[in-house]
Amino acid sequence: MFKKSSLSVLMAILFVATLMLSACGPAPTPVATTAPEAAVTQPEVPGASVGVILPTKDEPRWIQDETRFNDAFTTAGYDVEILFSQGDSAKEKANVESLISKGVKVIIICPQDATAAAAAAQEARDAGVKVISYDRLIRDTPAVDYYVTFDSIAVGAAQGQYLVDKATGTGNPLYLYAGAASDNNAFLFFEGAWNVLQPKIADGTFVIKNSSEAVGLQDKATLTRDEMAKIIGQVTTNWDFNTAKNLAESYLTATTAADKGNVFILAPNDGTSRAIADAFAADKDVTSYVVTGQDAEKASIQYIIDGKQSMTVLKDVRTLVGDAIAAAVAYLTGSAPEQTNTYNNGAVDVPAKPSAVVSVDKANLQKEICDSGYWDCTEFTGLP
Repeated sequence: MFKKSSLSVLMAILFVATLMLSACGPAPTPVATTAPEAAVTQPEVPGASVGVILPTKDEPRWIQDETRFNDAFTTAGYDVEILFSQGDSAKEKANVESLISKGVKVIIICPQDATAAAAAAQEARDAGVKVISYDRLIRDTPAVDYYVTFDSIAVGAAQGQYLVDKATGTGNPLYLYAGAASDNNAFLFFEGAWNVLQPKIADGTFVIKNSSEAVGLQDKATLTRDEMAKIIGQVTTNWDFNTAKNLAESYLTATTAADKGNVFILAPNDGTSRAIADAFAADKDVTSYVVTGQDAEKASIQYIIDGKQSMTVLKDVRTLVGDAIAAAVAYLTGSAPEQTNTYNNGAVDVPAKPSAVVSVDKANLQKEICDSGYWDCTEFTGLP
């Protein structure tokens, strides 16, 4: 217990200290260790404004698209993250979830499997993310906001027309090949080609040699999706070089010389075209062949120059990427992308603006591939 005298001394000391502090100015306000709850601001999630998911990094086409997307988005001033599904729909869905978690506002998806991608698209829609289906249409879901595509039916029609233009007489052997049944584009390409080829099959110009399903339907000018699926099931390459080559070789081995000679081949894209061309070129009973393609891959441009592939359909990826970016920017700025068409995906009519395609062979290769700057033609050999 303090004595009175001690307490008086203590009070005096405190009084003096108070006077000294007042002379020095007011005491600083203590700094709070935590901000008031109302003042806490959540940081923005780091990451890209737009996410792009492509099927695989193992094919020239998608490597090219990756480069074009990176360059174009950088030029447009937007961040982008590009992921690959690597042939796995589960990975594709995981990629979508990853992009959602990073706060992207728009996801551009080229589906690995058109139907399987519906679940991933729906997840994006539920998160308030706009979904742009790129090159291939995501099917059987309303969760697709826009479709960026080339006119896929026009691609098939260009392939079919090239075969028709090169044929003379009747009884020309016709070999049909198609893309993957899981890809909606494979149906559109085949539909476009069938529309042009079927009248020439009906009048005897062509004779189908490698599909009993196609032979059974050859008198039908218009095929249902189920009927096309039966044909594609017999002649699918799954967009794979080795599958296409094995399919061609197995039939050429099993058939007779009478089914060969001067042949006409509907090949769905450039990779399968080169594979099928190699198989037919190696068969001693094949006198000549006309074979289609698409995508204007570098290897196929060289094949065309060398006379190993007849044609390709140029789908200028610069245009497609530009359309995809325009659509993404429209959504990011609160507007809607330009629409000139719709495509039904089995659930809804999806707005779209299909881009034009160009048929390319030796005759116009210089103009369409070199002069347009699509490829640097100093990389090719054999050009005049």
